[in-house]
Amino acid sequence: MTGLIWFVQIVHYPLFDKIGATEFVRYEQFHQRLTTWVVAPLMFAELGTAIWLCAARPASLPAWQVWLGLALVAAIWLSTALLQVPAHEALSAEFSAQQHAKLVNTNWIRTVAWSARGVLVLLMLNLQMKS
Repeated sequence: MTGLIWFVQIVHYPLFDKIGATEFVRYEQFHQRLTTWVVAPLMFAELGTAIWLCAARPASLPAWQVWLGLALVAAIWLSTALLQVPAHEALSAEFSAQQHAKLVNTNWIRTVAWSARGVLVLLMLNLQMKS
């Protein structure tokens, strides 16, 4: 998810304003539908594994790491539900430079959270491999 979110943040979302007003609504609707098929299963898997790590934490992992991982997933889900999904819904009705800017700017929350989670998961993996 870390690599995917950086692609979305740096390449995909900024290109939305290059599509053109006449084709944008149709493009956005396709984007939402197709992206959901890719992202939703991965986000649910990530949520499930984060919960599982908290419930069945290996002794080699500090409790704060697994709980921080779950908190980062929660932040990602909240940002998605409260900021990105409403921006996409508004953009699926009509292109708005203001909504596009909101989407790009608020998506930094997920970009930072997924990046932090990626580093955290690597740290946990390193600890687990050493034990």
